[in-house]
Amino acid sequence: MDLFTRTWGSPAAPAMVLLHGASANGSTWREFAASFADRWHVVAPDQRGHGRSPRADDYSFDLFADDLHGLLDAFGVERAVLVGHSMGGVAAYRYAEKHPTRVAAMVLEEAPPPVPLGLRLPPRPEGELDYDWELRPRIIAELNDPGPDWPRRLAGITTPTLVVAGGERSHLPQHEIAAMAELMPAATLVTIDAGHLVHETRSDEFAAVVAEFLGDTNR
Repeated sequence: MDLFTRTWGSPAAPAMVLLHGASANGSTWREFAASFADRWHVVAPDQRGHGRSPRADDYSFDLFADDLHGLLDAFGVERAVLVGHSMGGVAAYRYAEKHPTRVAAMVLEEAPPPVPLGLRLPPRPEGELDYDWELRPRIIAELNDPGPDWPRRLAGITTPTLVVAGGERSHLPQHEIAAMAELMPAATLVTIDAGHLVHETRSDEFAAVVAEFLGDTNR
């Protein structure tokens, strides 16, 4: 899977990979990436089926994680900070489960927790889409029926992790996001009352919280 990728900053700097949510693409991170480009090599792919990356025959969180593994190898990155929003957050924590030594730290922004969510598939929007509609039912089905081992696998993640919840305006159950943070032994929970799109709605506050967290993990 060849992913279209945007980059900011020097390749010699520590790597930060930004993973967008479903139906978005890497351009959603432009403002956030610009605020970190002076000290990080920021990489924001369009994940499979999104934006300018190819459509695929199949979609799953494990496949998103496998694509991330290939991306890090292609850039010669041994360890990266992962910042994932929603679907991208799940891809990040699935990757950390599989390859813990490749992840220096994680930021999970409004990442769906490992419980049945009862999400409904919305009607397909009319016209041409910037993503493959076929991925929506497959991702929603996986979130509505996560494997019984998902909580156990999360509990095995020892990577320093910042869990960012969006507060009451989010459609995700906030108490379950808090419970997810409790599962991970090195996780910290922060709530920014912005709804689901924290990095867009409260961009400065989100960037400040992430910067503070990364300073803590580097001490």
